[in-house]
Amino acid sequence: MVQSHSSALSLSRVFLRFLLVFNLAMGAMLVVAFVASFPFEPLFFEFFSKKPARIDPTWLMPVLRIWIVLALPLVASVHILLSRLLAVVETVRTGDPFVPENAVRLKTIAWCALVNELLGLVYGVLAAAMNAAGSNIDWKFDATGWLAVVLLFVLASVFEEGTRMREDLETMI
Repeated sequence: MVQSHSSALSLSRVFLRFLLVFNLAMGAMLVVAFVASFPFEPLFFEFFSKKPARIDPTWLMPVLRIWIVLALPLVASVHILLSRLLAVVETVRTGDPFVPENAVRLKTIAWCALVNELLGLVYGVLAAAMNAAGSNIDWKFDATGWLAVVLLFVLASVFEEGTRMREDLETMI
């Protein structure tokens, strides 16, 4: 039983580290894409003026740039979320997850998840703008992420209360 617990934690740590690196790489690629959008703008306009005649590149390029710029706070939020989650996993690995720091970490994760969901709504508006320009982006509202935000805030409160109760118990003994 302990071996599977340890294997799951090891896999979680490796996966979270991979996601951290991947997220940072995506952030770097977004910066490159934003910068590259300026010198390649004439090619972009030429391509979208000829190929699918239904797409208006004068709308598409500015909205695409806004989309890229708004992805950068998302990358930062995901980085913070993943690094805090990795820290929580580390405390589980060491055998002491019910520490006050994890309550703070969980609350930070919840705030990051909230930021991600709010940015998702903004992306929905941007998708509608790009669709108005002739694109075909399928965006739908999903309540699952919002439920996860609530769950994370509740879990953070549970950890706060649990660590408070643990401290009280330790002072009584």
